[in-house]
Amino acid sequence: MDTQEKKEIYRRKIEAQLDEWGARIDQLKAKAKQADADLRIKLDEQIQSLKKRREDLRGRLDELKKSSGDAWHSISEGIDHAMEDLKGAWEAAKKKFK
Repeated sequence: MDTQEKKEIYRRKIEAQLDEWGARIDQLKAKAKQADADLRIKLDEQIQSLKKRREDLRGRLDELKKSSGDAWHSISEGIDHAMEDLKGAWEAAKKKFK
């Protein structure tokens, strides 16, 4: 498998994960609408933070698409780090909802 194929597989994997995060954020928004006012405010803040992180990932993915050769490896490290950051923010939001 050449570098371009590996990059494409990685790109598709991240796009699928971003779609999944979008669905999770939508579910959290639906739950927030049913929460009391104080909790809703906290959840709305978390939702905005999650959306921002997701959009950051989408921007990094655009960089990955434009990268050439082996440069995509360094970009993928940043994407992996941002993905972990998004997961951490998700866990924090889930804890506030419980």
